[in-house]
Amino acid sequence: MADSAKLMERFEGTARGHQVPSSGWRICLAHEFAEKRKPYQASDVSASDVVKHLGLGIRYLRWWYRKTHVEKKCPVIDLFNPLPLRQIYGCPLGGFGGGTITRGWRGEFCRWQLNPGVYHHKTVVADQFTVCLRRKGQTVYQQVLSVERPNVLQGWNWGYCGHYAFYHALYPRAWTVYQLPGQDVGLTCRQVSPIIPHDYQDTSLPVGVFVWELENGSDEAVDVSIMLTLRNGTGTKEDKSGGHWNEPFSLEKEGARVSGVLLHHCSPVNPYTLAISAREQVEGPIPSRVFPTSQQYWKERDQDKANVIVPGSLTEKGEVTAAAVCATCTVPPRGHRTLELGMAWDMPRIHFGSKEKLHLRRYTRYFGSAGDACPALSHYALTHYEQWEEKIESWQRPILESSHLPPWYKSALFNELYFVADGGTLWLELPPEACAEDVQGPAGTGLSQIFPVLREYGRFAYLEGQEYRMYNTYDVHFYASFALAMLWPKLEISLQYDIAAAVLNEDTQPRLYLMNGQMAQVKLKNVVPHDIGDPEDEPWQRVNAYLIHDTAGWKDLNLKFVLQVYRDYYLTQDTAYLQDMWPVCQAVMDSELKFDTDDDGLIENSGFADQTYDAWVATGASAYCGSLWLAAVCVMCKVAGIVGDSEVLQKYSAIRRKGSEAFERLLWNGKYYNYDSSGGPFSSTVMSDQCAGQWFLRASGLDQGEFQVFPRSHVVSALKTIFELNVMGFGNGTMGAVNGMRPDGSLDTSSVQSSEAWVGVVYALAATMIQEGLVQEGFHTAEGCYRTVWERLGMAFQTPEAYCQRKLFRSLAYMRPLSIWSMQLALESRAAWLTNGHGLSVSSERRSLPALQAAPASSRGAG
Repeated sequence: MADSAKLMERFEGTARGHQVPSSGWRICLAHEFAEKRKPYQASDVSASDVVKHLGLGIRYLRWWYRKTHVEKKCPVIDLFNPLPLRQIYGCPLGGFGGGTITRGWRGEFCRWQLNPGVYHHKTVVADQFTVCLRRKGQTVYQQVLSVERPNVLQGWNWGYCGHYAFYHALYPRAWTVYQLPGQDVGLTCRQVSPIIPHDYQDTSLPVGVFVWELENGSDEAVDVSIMLTLRNGTGTKEDKSGGHWNEPFSLEKEGARVSGVLLHHCSPVNPYTLAISAREQVEGPIPSRVFPTSQQYWKERDQDKANVIVPGSLTEKGEVTAAAVCATCTVPPRGHRTLELGMAWDMPRIHFGSKEKLHLRRYTRYFGSAGDACPALSHYALTHYEQWEEKIESWQRPILESSHLPPWYKSALFNELYFVADGGTLWLELPPEACAEDVQGPAGTGLSQIFPVLREYGRFAYLEGQEYRMYNTYDVHFYASFALAMLWPKLEISLQYDIAAAVLNEDTQPRLYLMNGQMAQVKLKNVVPHDIGDPEDEPWQRVNAYLIHDTAGWKDLNLKFVLQVYRDYYLTQDTAYLQDMWPVCQAVMDSELKFDTDDDGLIENSGFADQTYDAWVATGASAYCGSLWLAAVCVMCKVAGIVGDSEVLQKYSAIRRKGSEAFERLLWNGKYYNYDSSGGPFSSTVMSDQCAGQWFLRASGLDQGEFQVFPRSHVVSALKTIFELNVMGFGNGTMGAVNGMRPDGSLDTSSVQSSEAWVGVVYALAATMIQEGLVQEGFHTAEGCYRTVWERLGMAFQTPEAYCQRKLFRSLAYMRPLSIWSMQLALESRAAWLTNGHGLSVSSERRSLPALQAAPASSRGAG
């Protein structure tokens, strides 16, 4: 049985739901995942690695203790307390940068990210939907729509039978279909968040809508009530700190009335308000009802009282408070009606952990920063969600309706986008008093467009992962950036301007680096930072929160900046952006040239893990960094031609000629490119990411004539070798691609990372295969990864950085898997090339079209 079928094998109902799409991730609420994996942690380090890295271990332990016990802060990477796997998550609620609330696929509210970059993985038992059916004035059915049977709130009717319900996710929407046994009533709860490509207003809103479609299959009318209960807080001890309070609200505007409850959470830092609400029904005798305390609902659940309002009072220390909103309508015999409920949250003014600066979230541009926006947000969401859905459907329809795309891919492509919103995401306004120097720093005066871009589109940042808490980790964003560049290109450009400003500035403060135990300054001038900061500190003001390695010596960061600059230009045709970035590209490439120690036109790795594989050592010329270097050199030639800089063009043309010859001579072995040129026991490893430079060049339209850097026959041969060994030789060909495989088919065990599969790298590899015409191989490679994560291991909406063939995974909810959007770009570009006979430079506005009519129909389609 296919893994996707197993997710629904326990479903015993007949309900199919109201207009639930066929594409997406579907699971029965009674499903249990058979495989339970554990996170990689300090205790999993091998004895040989303990000996090899004893100094690192001691230094890390000291740093970790100081951070957690002295400073009372969370370390950016906590090897002693990794997140355990909870196989429960569904689509997060909310737009970009205002915080997110995740509702699990069984219906629980279970992951909270309201404070910037800080997650609470708490299931709040009281946060539930409840249904009540009344016929002829009598209650005939009442049920909390939860399969759980908690040992609290015993007066509630728990234990809904999960065999009669299923969950279906197609981000940014999700559907939960409930069949009510013995009642001839079906419920479909459709969850909607305002995630809309090329929209820079509504996509920022901290709201979610629950549209309940009620279907009555019986011959008599039924009154259906849907109630949402919500505790004031996120399930932490702060909920009992006292001083919180609830109050009702009602807002009528443009003929629509929305009523609800405001739950004011008065924390000392970053106070916020939650809101639950319902849109008043035009039809039906029973209006929506509001209960500032959820206990009121249970006292009145068998009565016909309406709008009983009691003013909220401040909670005492040790107390918690909750609220409820109940919407009711009459569903005629064999009829259908709709109820609309919403959630909003308002934390407009935020401080990071250092509490040095006050920041305003993006949505305050439209709804104000006074902390009183929840009524207006609730009203706006409940009166505009239909427009959002029209735009979402228009965006997704061409891909979903393409018969050339396998069903699993359609699910993966859209559902992996969850991380753009739920990556601890920040989207901040510049303060009104800000000036250009505030964002460009003392050395960034040449960035002429940075201030107008950030003023208009704000500052955007997301974490490397929910466990690796560094913002805009650049070596990883390199892979993930396709999602932003294709769907929200202005946010990608804003992010790039912030990186460019960080490149041109420096932080001379010395600090200890944990890997080598040496002191060095935090940030050198004219090199790309690893990240733009830690949410527990002050991002943008202090960059490079990562302190395992001194990344000034990394070989990939500078190159990835150059490659992304041109890729962004290729997709947007923004010439002002390219002009601004050109001097920065020259600066970082000049810094990079020192790594060509023998003047052969090719950079060398320095014998430590000096790139994104930060535990996998490379020495001398390497396939990964060498291919990125040659790709960046090619881009320098291309941009020099565009801007008319003949001197730079001549310089890098000469480097490219020398470097290409050295790359082929030192690394090509007749079938693939060796891992590195060191001649060591693992030098001939087959690396799945060895064609990274070619991947980005072709994604940027640089793949022909003078801009064809790597021999096409060599690229195809390398990809076929990777498919044979790293894909088909790993997990019986059903788990994607392992990072490193020996030529004899055994795993490369020289490091932790060489024997892992990295989901984002697998998607990038699949895109590279598609670019080179290996479409079926590309789909097979990516399919194994998707099915492993989403269908076998229960990691939906928490896709990890890595997993091993058995037992372990590492770093849940990670940025890199957004690289799946490079697969979509590859498919579009290939289809356009096959149709028109040449490559096209296509503007960002058509990046969401599938254009796959020319793709082979034989691509794997089992969903």
